[in-house]
Amino acid sequence: MDFALTEAQLELAALTRKIVADQLTPALRESGAPELWPALAKAGVLSAVLPEDAGGSGFGLLEQCAVLVELGRAVAPVPYLPSIVAVSALATFGTADQRSKWLDRAASGEIVLSVALAEDLGDPTTSAERVDGGWVLTGAKTTVPAAAASSLFLVSAATADGPAVFLVEPHEVTITQQQLVDASDDAASLELSGLRLPDDRLLPGPDVADWLNTRYTVGLCASQLGVTERALELTAEYARTRVQFDRPIGSFQAVAQRLADAFVDVAAIRLTLWQAAWRLASDLPAETEVATAKFWAADAGHRVAHTAVHVHGGMGIDVSHELHRYFTAAKRNEFSLGGATTQLLRIGASLAANPA
Repeated sequence: MDFALTEAQLELAALTRKIVADQLTPALRESGAPELWPALAKAGVLSAVLPEDAGGSGFGLLEQCAVLVELGRAVAPVPYLPSIVAVSALATFGTADQRSKWLDRAASGEIVLSVALAEDLGDPTTSAERVDGGWVLTGAKTTVPAAAASSLFLVSAATADGPAVFLVEPHEVTITQQQLVDASDDAASLELSGLRLPDDRLLPGPDVADWLNTRYTVGLCASQLGVTERALELTAEYARTRVQFDRPIGSFQAVAQRLADAFVDVAAIRLTLWQAAWRLASDLPAETEVATAKFWAADAGHRVAHTAVHVHGGMGIDVSHELHRYFTAAKRNEFSLGGATTQLLRIGASLAANPA
């Protein structure tokens, strides 16, 4: 079996890294890097996942992950993950009308799409009831990414026939801005209070909600890989150049051991991410693999982030230091992915149900 990245993955990753390097200088980052999103769109990074008959390159999840790793390495302030997952869902499940209305504009970067999947304490309280040939949605979603910039939300809701996904426009819901652990204000809660939608707002197809959740989760793992890779590189470089007692601190056994553990953790995040992404892209069962990737991205991401801060010493707690962005990005991903115990229980249940 060939475990090498595909040519498309390598080229998309290299292109993304170059664009980010050009558009995310320290001065441009301070202004929010407003040209980064249009630059990615102009280069075709956003439209690459569209089917060829829709003007795209037909690339899929593996290529998306390659882009997300690069964006994570730079902690790039762009809504690529929620928008590309929503675009991919519309391209895969959407009706002809839904695709024609939203896909081209989203792929060109003209508009941003997002997904509304999370709920407070994980309780599935958002529901959709069939009423008079349409639907009535009730409930709330939390920490919806890129909410302020989005022109459309793909909202998951429980129905009598199982989970479903609906297309909801911002003016139809109450949006309340939220501030997350990285101090960004790009997330929000959505309040759906008796929202009436016609049938054409339902995204048709079986298991669409699970499809969205799974691919968004894998995307978070890819972003976490990029964040932890770069955090470890910065920390290793600091340990090589920071001198204490006339020696680089990286030569001290305790520091070297922590860096070695972090190296293993990053390798585990990388291995489990690509295993889960490859199985999903190959239409193979991947429930256990996704849960495993989710566990490592959250649990190991926590350890790597804290190791980076500790090895940097006083510099590591300076919020103006470059490392601080990686620490808070890793924590945001960790909280989004959820606790390790939940994933271990899911893995254990899966293994118990399917002993091999």
